[in-house]
Amino acid sequence: MRKIAISACLLGKKCRYDATDNKDEKLLAKVEGCELVAFCPEDHAFGSPRPTMDLIETKEGIKAICNTTGADLSSPIEAYAKDFFDTHADIELFVGKDRSPSCGVCSAKVYDADKRLLSEQEAGLMAKEAKIRNIPAIDAEDYR
Repeated sequence: MRKIAISACLLGKKCRYDATDNKDEKLLAKVEGCELVAFCPEDHAFGSPRPTMDLIETKEGIKAICNTTGADLSSPIEAYAKDFFDTHADIELFVGKDRSPSCGVCSAKVYDADKRLLSEQEAGLMAKEAKIRNIPAIDAEDYR
């Protein structure tokens, strides 16, 4: 059975920043019969609801920055991602929520310090870890 890591919000968990979900019935029909391993680094680290964050290009690289406080939220997301993939070393596919600063595979937006859009085709922090580990990864909207 194929083992797929999938953003929990796509399965119906109310773990988005506003405590809603992104349940995707078409996607769920496509992955029926696979072993699904849900993840949500943001909910795990910060709970739901929570303030929004954006990916910001800094001197130290791309960071997840809270839109209300300006705090760097990257470390707990990156730690969660490493632990998740260490724990689930047999993941065969990563399906992330498109445009998410954590889970977007090639659709996350990155801004400069003045909030000018630099790219709309980046990997979120967790998706980046999947790619580093050579796990095939795709945005949910592209998998459907």
